[in-house]
Amino acid sequence: MQGELVQALLSRRTQICARWTALLHIERANTALAHPDTLIHLLDWTFESIIQALELTLNRKTLAVAQANSARPDCPCGRNPYLYFFIAGEQAWLEALVFTQVAMPKLEAVARDQAVAELLNVVRTLARTEVEAFCSVCQYREAALSTAKAAALA
Repeated sequence: MQGELVQALLSRRTQICARWTALLHIERANTALAHPDTLIHLLDWTFESIIQALELTLNRKTLAVAQANSARPDCPCGRNPYLYFFIAGEQAWLEALVFTQVAMPKLEAVARDQAVAELLNVVRTLARTEVEAFCSVCQYREAALSTAKAAALA
């Protein structure tokens, strides 16, 4: 991603976090840990992690890698609070990127597409790491995996 895009996103921190918070309050909280007022405390750390990862992509040709890793993480039991946290965050970041790109009419289409792919890669890679870490200690994991395995065999 180009440095000017990263800097523009960094300057939109307040808007991104406000939109992320609003989207979290729209999502359904399926556990106490998924309650929006619990999750908003993770915004600052997550925002910084995303910016740092985007800075690592500066002026690199990472589109192929980004497309290969762009799948959203999954949780066998569906109770992982990070699922909705990162879905809301992904939307807030994409909206900010689109508004940033609109303000840069001379930005080439290839650079716009690459920026979107890299942003999705960064957000989803971080999401996958956090979701998998939480899932690794989940008390429902084994039961959900057993149910899924039985359903696949049936």
